Order: sequence, then C-alpha cells, then structure tokens
Amino acid sequence: MSTDPLLQPYQLKHLKLKNRIMTTSHEPAYPEEGMPKDRYTAYHRERAKAGVALTMTAGSATVSKDSPPVFNNILAYRDDVVPWLRKLTDACHNEGCAVMIQLTHLGRRTTWDKGNWLPSVSSSKHREPAHRAFPKLAEDWDIERIITNFADAAERMQAGGMDGIELQIYGHLLDQFWSPLTNDLTGPYGNDTLENRMRMPLDVLGAIRKRVGNDFIVGFRYTADEDQKGGITSKQGLEMSKVLAATGQIDFLNVVKGRIHTDPAMTDLIPVQGMTNAPHLGFAGDVRKATGMPTFHAAKIPDVATARYAVSAGLLDMVGMTRAHMADPHIVRKIVEGREYDIRPCVGATYCLDRIYQAGDALCIHNAATGREIEMPHDIPLAKTRKKIVIIGAGPAGLEAARVAAERGHSVVVFEAAADPGGQVRLTSRTSRRRDMISIIDWRMAQCAARDVVFHFNSWGEANDVTRLNPDVVIVATGGVPNKELFETKGEQTNVITAWDILSGDVKPAEHILIYDESGDHPALQAAEFATENGSKVDIMTPDRTFSPNIMAMNLVPYMRSLQEKDVTFIITRRLSDVKRNGNKLTAIISTDYCDNIQTADYDQIVVNYGTLPLDDLYFELKPLSFNGGALDHEALIASQPQNIVRNPDGKFQLFRIGDAVSARNIHAAIYDALRLIKDI
Repeated sequence: MSTDPLLQPYQLKHLKLKNRIMTTSHEPAYPEEGMPKDRYTAYHRERAKAGVALTMTAGSATVSKDSPPVFNNILAYRDDVVPWLRKLTDACHNEGCAVMIQLTHLGRRTTWDKGNWLPSVSSSKHREPAHRAFPKLAEDWDIERIITNFADAAERMQAGGMDGIELQIYGHLLDQFWSPLTNDLTGPYGNDTLENRMRMPLDVLGAIRKRVGNDFIVGFRYTADEDQKGGITSKQGLEMSKVLAATGQIDFLNVVKGRIHTDPAMTDLIPVQGMTNAPHLGFAGDVRKATGMPTFHAAKIPDVATARYAVSAGLLDMVGMTRAHMADPHIVRKIVEGREYDIRPCVGATYCLDRIYQAGDALCIHNAATGREIEMPHDIPLAKTRKKIVIIGAGPAGLEAARVAAERGHSVVVFEAAADPGGQVRLTSRTSRRRDMISIIDWRMAQCAARDVVFHFNSWGEANDVTRLNPDVVIVATGGVPNKELFETKGEQTNVITAWDILSGDVKPAEHILIYDESGDHPALQAAEFATENGSKVDIMTPDRTFSPNIMAMNLVPYMRSLQEKDVTFIITRRLSDVKRNGNKLTAIISTDYCDNIQTADYDQIVVNYGTLPLDDLYFELKPLSFNGGALDHEALIASQPQNIVRNPDGKFQLFRIGDAVSARNIHAAIYDALRLIKDI
C-alpha cells in the first residue's frame, strides 16, 4: 500500500475513487455531429487505462437548443447521445476509472447564428465581449423550460452510465444569474438579493434531484470569487459555498476563481505559460475548510509535486491535472512505477485551449498523439528489424524523430550544427515568460540519453558524414533560416534585420523600431517585448486585418498586458513594400492591399518577421543517393502506414525531410511530422 498522498483512495458518496488525480471537465472539441464518438472515447480511455481515478468529460455538454455549441460541445439535449455515452463510460469503467460529465446552458456565452438560429438568452442585457451576441433577457417561460432541459439532460447522462454530473457555474447561464455583474432581472430571480440570484442554480439542482434520485452524484463547478469590482467577493463566495453545502443535495464543490467573459479574465482564471503555477489553490483550500465539502480544483497544476502538496496539505480532496494529462496521459502510471522523471512536462503553451477558442480541436504542442489515440501511439512499440537512422538537426522535429526511432530500438545518430540542441525553441525560450518552452527539448534529450542516441554537436553533418555511416534511413530536420524577402518581391532585403536577430541578442534594439509581421506568430511580439524592455519605441505593422492571428486568445493576453503599458503602436492592413536607406534612417515604403495609397515613414531599425525558408541543401545533395528520391507517400502517411516508395532501385537509404526543413510551420507540426513518419520505420 503506497503512502503517497496522491495514490490514496477517496470515497465520494458511494463511489470509491482509486487515487486523488482527476482530469477536470474540458471540451477537446472531438465530438462528431455533437456526439462523443470513437475519437472522444479513445482520448478518455487512454488516460483511464493509465490510472487516472476520475475523468470529467465535456466542457460543457449543452442542455438546450438555444445554447448552440461554440466549442463543438456534446449535445446533451439529444436522446441519441445516450448510446455514445454508454460506449465511453463502459470503456473507462473497464479500466477502473470513474466518469462524469459537465452540463451547461451557455446563456450569453454563445451566438445566435449557429444551430437553430435562436436568440441567445441570459439574465443579462449585455453581450459577453468574448462571444459578442446580444442576449434576450430571460422570461419566466424561458427559465421553466431551461430548468426542465437540465433535468432531461441529467437523466440522459445517468442512462449513459455516467457516475455523476457537475453543473457549470462560471461564465455560463447559471453563473450569469447568480453574479451581481450579470443579473438585470427583477422578481424571484432578480439581482436584489443573494437568495434570488442563487435561485436559478438551486432550482436546477432540485429538478435534477427529482429526476435522477439522491444516489446519483451531482456537484457544482463554480466561481466563488469573481475577482472583479462589483462581482462576487471571496467573502461572499465562502458564504455562498456554505449555502450550497447546507442544501444537502450537492456531493462535491469544484472551485474556480475569476471570470471568463474576456480573454484577459479567462487567462487569469486558466493561467498560461509564464504565469504563476496553482494561483488559486489556497482559495480552494479555504472553501474546503469553510464547508467541509469534498473539494476539487484545477488551475495550472502542471507537476506532481504541486498536486501532491495540494492533497497532503488538506487543500483538496481531488486534484485536477487536465492540461498535464494532455501532455502526458500516463502520469499516474509513471507515479506508481516510480518514474516521475519520465513524465512529459506540460510547458503551459496552452496550444490546446487556444485551438478550441478558434474553432479547432485540442492538440498538445508537443505530444502529437493526444487527440489522435486511434492512429498515433503514446507508447512506441519495438520494431521487428533494427536499423541505423541518421538525423540531421536537433530541433523539435529532429529530437522527436530521434526519440521515437530510439524507442523503436533503432541505432540513432544525430548531427547538429549548433553547440546545443533546440533550434528555434531554444531561441523562443530566451524570453523569461516563455522559458518553459525549453522543457520540450530537455525532455527529449533525456529520453534520447536513456536510449543511447549518439549526438554530434557543432557539426553540420555533411553528405560524406552521413553516407560513411551506411544508414538505412536519413531524416533531414535542419529547420529553416529567417526569410528577409518581402511579399512577392525577389531577393533579400539588405536593410532589414529579423526577429531572430533581436531575440538572440546579435543585434541591439534601436531607439525607434518598425516590426513588420507577415507571419502573425510569436517571434514578432517577443521581439517587441524585448525591444520595449530595452527602452525602444516600437511600431508593429501587419498587412492582415488583425495583428498576430496565429497567437491565439489566451497567449495574446500576456503580450498585450506588457506592450500596452509601453509606447507601442499597432498598425493593421498596411504592407511593407520596400525599405530604402536615408542617411542614418531607414525609410519604409508602406502600401495597402485595399487601394493604391502609398505612405512613407522613417525608422532607426526595421525588423521583419516573415517565417523561414527551408535549410535544405543537404537534403537535395542526398536525394539522388536515396532509393525513394526523398518522396513521401501522402496516402500512406495519412493512413498511418509505412513508407514503401522506390524511385531509385540503386539508392542506398530512405530519405525524408521534416519540420521547417520542408516549410515554415510550428512546433506541433514538426513533432507530428516526426512521430507519424518514424513510428512505422
């Protein structure tokens, strides 16, 4: 019997949870036609079979037709959801994992031009800034209907084999009723008293209990402190928590702190990279102490040590490690086996959530198997035949290729031109807020070291270096070099520098800088942060109609907080067409795609962020020596099958290039390239 606090069982009502680790409700946006089908089940089953005690599905399942999903949510208002839920719950129960689901009505946190084109409804007359729909004020018959919808949905969840449900009460409709900031109603559900504001969630609870009985587990995930002037204070939240406990109808409290109505508010509630770990853990402990209720909580608890402290210090009964389990679904198994050092770290990049908020599906920035459990392995199987694999480049693509190849049992040699591994990740981690990105590299280096991968640093890996090793497979992962051309022009701009030059420290930021951002990704804003910290006045210009479109909602917040405090100007829909030297100044020739207007402006320095161009000389030198001619069978790659193209029967090895050595993309694309290619070699 383990003495580890995290591995102690926990009795929740009649349900015995085998340890103290859970994944809290989150919507990975994997439903198909509103149903949690095979992909959804495979995702949760992977974490269940690795030992997580409780998986909380959906974030959230919607109970009403006038609550159209904005994150590809599960449609809990449809009867045909039941058999799909049963398949999911059976799969997790067979692994000894309890399963619950979160139910909601989104209220104003949705839009009217999806689904059935019904108006959004709320207790507030104001639109939510994040989703922009002006809601209808709820009438008495809306309230009655929605209460019934919740009860109907809870009954479906019970029929689908769920061990319980939780109601979502932060930012969504039920919270809109009980927050003084979002209740514009009068009468029994109005804003005049706390009792009236809490009436809607408690009436929903009562209706659910009448339908599912007292044995079914029901909890609240709710904000007990809105952390905003005029909102619920921590003192009021503790009193509200006591009211909930006193009902005798709630089985657990899942505590959050803050609001989610704007990107900055949501980022404080769900902290991202560079922000404090577990910032609301102490407050969750206060709720547990005040109520004596089973208490759950999750908010940037990325590591086992913090999770263990949360339980051992009596702050939580169940600790949520949700994003951490997207990075590594096998955390519990590795704790049990004494392999905490082996856990793939969550680096807080929040690529997962940001993709959802831009209508994508949740993917981990450096675990390409997450969300692809049907096609991609989390555990890499041994190959039947051991091969010699040579990899050129030790950035994220090359290191993932080396890791996977080594786990397959192959002999692996890596050449890297730099003195250290990491490529562009090492550059991006130079700014303090993004320093955790280097863990993507450090974890892979540790995995490679444990499997005897041979590294040659400060080595370009010339063609002769490769061929003399008589490899079976050569992987070119040499990345790219910054592109200093401008759109549809020929030749490098000699008067400009790149974001890399600023971030690396090779070029000192000048007094007045133009950062021209055609890529819309991190390097431009990182360079702007670095320059403003060194006293520069910065203009950021983009030809797009929005700036930094590839830095999604939550990751944009820390940049904006930093840059809006400084002398930074944002210029949209303007294109840098040319740069001329004018004495000690540089003259930017500025056009627009919308008309023939031309402007000029003088700067001390012009920085261009326009992606990378492949560093592919070695690839083309090796191409005629390979038997596949560097060709990639796309159909086989998509179908997760081995590569068998032969274009040159006299060739000596298979040759592939991956990551930015092919084209400028991102870390996830580079790692996915490597995983899905190498797993079948």
